[in-house]
Formats: sequence, structure tokens, C-alpha cells
Amino acid sequence: MAERRVKVESEVGLHARPAALFVEAASTASGDVTVSKDGGAPVSAKSILAIMGLDVRNGDEITITADGDDAETLLDRLVEIANAG
Repeated sequence: MAERRVKVESEVGLHARPAALFVEAASTASGDVTVSKDGGAPVSAKSILAIMGLDVRNGDEITITADGDDAETLLDRLVEIANAG
């Protein structure tokens, strides 16, 4: 399992559009992908409702984990989305 801790630099955090891109990217993974905020309980990164429910804002720290052969590549993409904009 691969893991990254990310301080979200996106000005809008993971709200509607970035959250949709995040879920779209996470959904390409064959294994589990989770996100947690501030050490809270992890939620599925493949669920838009779960991501929106985290209420991730600019400056928040999130932890993203992924399983599978492409986990590191996927985490790179998810970090890029969390920091875009």
C-alpha cells in the first residue's frame, strides 16, 4: 500500500470540480484508494459524496492511500489534482 500526506494547495480545496476530477482519477485504480483528513477515518476516494463530505479546504492536510501495481503513479496524479488551481 502506498501513502502520501498532502497539504492541499488548491484555492478551493476539494470542492465540486476538483473533487470530480479526483474521483475520476481514483476510479481508474483496480485496488482500494482512500482519503482521510487530519487523521480522521478514511473514506473511499472513488465516491464523490465521501470526498465532498470531508470538506477539504485550502491548507488542510489529507492522507491518500492506494493499493495495486499503479499506486505510486495514481498518487502522483491525485496529489497534482489536490494542488491544482
